[in-house]
Amino acid sequence: MTDPIEITATIMTLICVVLTARQHIWCWPTGLVAVVLYGWIFYEARLYSDVGLQIVYVGMQLYGWYYWIHGGRNRDALPVTRQTPTQNAGWVVIALGGTLALGYVMSSQTNADLPYADAFTTVTALVAQWLLARKKLESWLFWIVIDIVCVRNYWVKELTVTTGLYVILLGLATLGYFSWRQSIVSTTSAPDVTA
Repeated sequence: MTDPIEITATIMTLICVVLTARQHIWCWPTGLVAVVLYGWIFYEARLYSDVGLQIVYVGMQLYGWYYWIHGGRNRDALPVTRQTPTQNAGWVVIALGGTLALGYVMSSQTNADLPYADAFTTVTALVAQWLLARKKLESWLFWIVIDIVCVRNYWVKELTVTTGLYVILLGLATLGYFSWRQSIVSTTSAPDVTA
C-alpha cells in the first residue's frame, strides 16, 4: 500500500520543481513542505544521508526564498546567470570529495543502505541547491545527474512512488535547464533601453 505521506511529498515536490523551472517565487514554500515530509520518509527507509539533506534543505529553502526576492544588483529580483568552467569544475570536485567522505562515514559508522550512492545524491544535491538558490543555470545539470542516481536508489529501496517522481523530475530538470537557458538568451539579446 502506498503511503499517503509519500504521495503528498511527491505532489509538493512536483509543484515545487514546475514553479522553479518557471522562476516563480512560490517554489520555495512548496519545497519547504516537501522537504519536511521527505525527511520523515527517508528516516523510515534508513537513508540517513537523505535525512540530513532534508534538514539542511529547510534552511536552504528559506535562503533561496529570500535571495530570489532580494539578490539582484539593486536588491531586486535575481536574474539567471552562468558559472565559469573553473567554477563548475570546483563544484564537481567538492561533490566527489564530499561523496567519498560522507559515504565512508555512513558505511563504517551506521547501518545505512546504499551509503555511497546515498552520499552522492546528498552532497551533490547540496551543491545543486546552492546553485539553484543563486539562480545559476548549471544547477539544472547537477539535478539531472542526481535524478538519474535517485531513480536507481529509490527503485532498489522499493519506494515506487518516489522512483516515479524522480523519473518525472529528470524530465522537469531537463526542461528547467532549457527554460533558464532561454531566459539568459532573452535577457542578453534584449535591447538596451537605458542608452
